[in-house]
Amino acid sequence: MLTGKCHITSQNHGFAVETSTLPADWVELFVNANDGSNEGIRHTSRPYFSVQFHPESTPGPRDTEFLFDVFINTIVETITHKELLQAPVKFPGGDAAENERLHPKVDVKKVLVLGSGGLSIGQAGEFDYSGSQAIKALKEEGIYTILINPNIATIQTSKGLADKVYFLPVTAEFVRKVIVHERPDAIYVTFGGQTALQVGIQLKDEFEELGVRVLGTPIDTIITTEDRELFARSMESIGEKCAKSASASTTEEAVKVVKDIGFPVIVRAAYALGGLGSGFADNERELVALCNKAFAASPQVLIERSMKGWKEIEYEVVRDARDNCITVCNMENFDPLGIHTGDSIVVAPSQTLSDEDYNMLRTTAVNVIRHLGVVGECNIQYALNPFSREYCIIEVNARLSRSSALASKATGYPLAFIAAKLGLGIPLNKISNSVTQKTCACFEPSLDYVVVKMPRWDLKKFTRVSTQLGSSMKSVGEVMSIGRTFEEAIQKAIRAIDFHNLGFNDTKALMSIDDELQTPSDQRLFAIANAMHSGYSVNKIWEMTKIDKWFLSKLKGLSDFGKLMTTFNTSTISLNLLRQAKQLGFCDRQLARFWDSTELAVRLLRTEAGIVPVVKQIDTVAGEFEAMSNYLFITYNGSESDVKFNDYGVS
Repeated sequence: MLTGKCHITSQNHGFAVETSTLPADWVELFVNANDGSNEGIRHTSRPYFSVQFHPESTPGPRDTEFLFDVFINTIVETITHKELLQAPVKFPGGDAAENERLHPKVDVKKVLVLGSGGLSIGQAGEFDYSGSQAIKALKEEGIYTILINPNIATIQTSKGLADKVYFLPVTAEFVRKVIVHERPDAIYVTFGGQTALQVGIQLKDEFEELGVRVLGTPIDTIITTEDRELFARSMESIGEKCAKSASASTTEEAVKVVKDIGFPVIVRAAYALGGLGSGFADNERELVALCNKAFAASPQVLIERSMKGWKEIEYEVVRDARDNCITVCNMENFDPLGIHTGDSIVVAPSQTLSDEDYNMLRTTAVNVIRHLGVVGECNIQYALNPFSREYCIIEVNARLSRSSALASKATGYPLAFIAAKLGLGIPLNKISNSVTQKTCACFEPSLDYVVVKMPRWDLKKFTRVSTQLGSSMKSVGEVMSIGRTFEEAIQKAIRAIDFHNLGFNDTKALMSIDDELQTPSDQRLFAIANAMHSGYSVNKIWEMTKIDKWFLSKLKGLSDFGKLMTTFNTSTISLNLLRQAKQLGFCDRQLARFWDSTELAVRLLRTEAGIVPVVKQIDTVAGEFEAMSNYLFITYNGSESDVKFNDYGVS
């Protein structure tokens, strides 16, 4: 209440102070931004204060740990200066009115939004989503929007979204011409992927002269995150760990710097999309070959210590101009580090992190994003040692990324829409949560379900292309599935990728099981199914793949349950086992195959037994507030539907 800032806390909401009953010399200190209930009080003329939540952060976020410093400093100061016993406690963060004056809403009438241009591997529909959401947010604020995007097959170029659309290439030359012709007040470069970002960097020194203001994250911050060496130095300055690395501008320089780092290393091209031109090198010959490839796509490479086999974790972080900062979604790669995120199965929220690990990485994410000065949304990626709490920051994407689109869909939190509003200087607590329409946007979504993203490859369409997966992205699309358990969600995803897939079953592999497990390709998940069907233990598969044993154990459970199902038929299967099969994500056709029956017969058996799915809502707050949006998923892990079906589809 004093500073106007928001903090994420571990709540203790059994009881709350009724503020109308407070004595005259006591006032509210903290208030819940969503339901208005009291979260803390302070004395107006004595050094007393109290809070309702858990500032000690065990478990939970560390946002309010500063209250311990306030408490201790107050005690020390009152011992030295007795007159302070007659004064209220001082809190850091300034005055609410002053903070509002220092960070006013940006006054713009016309804004130019850069799209991502044509589709390419690593840059496709997700940026159409983020751009169209940004345009909706700007229109809601009454701002005239201009879009540059040559891709006619997108939602954002449709009639009724942007006020004016230029079907021109997203390049510095054409963007400059549009700015001169249209004279916009401001520009957004963070909603069009790497293409738009590059244009922003190229025109950085011309924007002021052209009379255009860059909204959201400053260009200097974008350059820091894109230049691998600048980023490593920036992280070092706040004591955060990046992998031991060095940059090089020539192959000879790369060979020289690798002597300090030691093999194996990963070579990354700067300013590159989808890990283009990157890869792992175990010796000098492989390093030279990688550098030759990387320098074809980029003027600079970063050579860093390889952490192949570590867990890869991502956080989506949102920050406003008043320094309110939240993590919207954390995601965990099914595959260990070494496979590009775009080619890996991704699970949200993370399933194998302890509360301590989760909050350690969350705190780091918030510190890093505040240090960089990001305004809007960004993505931070970590490598986490599975045997210790050692971690390294891999990179920060100071823009809407593929992961941002996934996080938006996974949580129901409209990241691109919110990021566009934040770029206008509107604080998080002044933006409403579009799902509940009652709460504000300054909250961290609670998920009572599991989301699995699975990539799709079409490598058979390309001749002479290796099917092996590495640090350079090859997938051309992805699906997202939602379930109440990991097993249910992953089986849904397997079927969504290709209608020929029935689920996590043994299948015809392209390579031998051992080769497929040790050198991952687009068939890896089916190789794991084949290995389990052939009797490989979880430990043996883990040794070959380094995929976390938690995931492998869940998959082993599916494999074993599938084997159990083959011992039954439609006449002998018990209803409890049938219900369990549906809760584990087995489809009717899959069960029919186990029982030498037909899909129709299995469905009839199931429906007659009353084993039918329920419809659940994604409400962002795990049921604490009612959802107003129609964002639904079907699951067998529930007893009743969240919505009523008595309107027969007529609203």
